[in-house]
Amino acid sequence: MKKLLFACLIFLFVHSVRAQEQVIPHRSVYMELGGAGLAYSFNYDFRFDKTRMDSWGMRLGAGGYGIDGDTFFSLPVMVNKLYGKGPHYFELGAGMTLFAFNEDRYSYSYCSSGYVDASGQYICTNTVVENYGYEFILPVNGSPNLMGTLNFGYRKIPVDGGFTWRINLTPIFNNNGFWPLFAGVGFGYAF
Repeated sequence: MKKLLFACLIFLFVHSVRAQEQVIPHRSVYMELGGAGLAYSFNYDFRFDKTRMDSWGMRLGAGGYGIDGDTFFSLPVMVNKLYGKGPHYFELGAGMTLFAFNEDRYSYSYCSSGYVDASGQYICTNTVVENYGYEFILPVNGSPNLMGTLNFGYRKIPVDGGFTWRINLTPIFNNNGFWPLFAGVGFGYAF
């Protein structure tokens, strides 16, 4: 009887240790090209329920660039839900991206009509000035600004963590319009 009780205790101990070893990778860090970060972003994603991958979660990121005096910074924040069973998930999400850029505006002027005077010099009678502001797929009204984002995508997360990747369609919108065909791809590590 003591041997049977001892064997049952050992079985329960080993089973509880195995259950504790199986940790669901409910967090990930990844780099995304395109997507909610607009140009690119480095992101941290986590599940609110640490015991289930197919649950609600959130992502926070930061991205940007500085090239030849042009600067851009983005801060995507998104709530998302995963559907499916590991390692394959469908992701559905919505959020906002705060972004800022240098306010360089370009203008172009030209003469739309004029005449040549008696001395042979051209005199412009109507000068047209066209201003071009910043535009990232959609026109924006200055900096800083917000862009709304949606997310429909596929995410592969190994059941025991490790290399993870994602591909998604990320429609973007603001007060100047809607662009349904923006996309993103990301690579990272789930833990």
